[in-house]
Amino acid sequence: MNLSPFDIIFLNENMPELGLVKGQKGVILDVYNSPSLAYEVEFCDKEGKTLLCLALSPEQLRQN
Repeated sequence: MNLSPFDIIFLNENMPELGLVKGQKGVILDVYNSPSLAYEVEFCDKEGKTLLCLALSPEQLRQN
């Protein structure tokens, strides 16, 4: 999976401790290559307000 900033992604797992559910839509903000590949993802509510931003591994995301 090759993601770039501003790509739309979907969460591949539940993260109840963060209030995120599998399938939740997010946007890639940045790509980190070191120490390992990770993506900074922003998740928003239905009004467009940021819920949280966090770095996730490629395995935690899917494109569609």
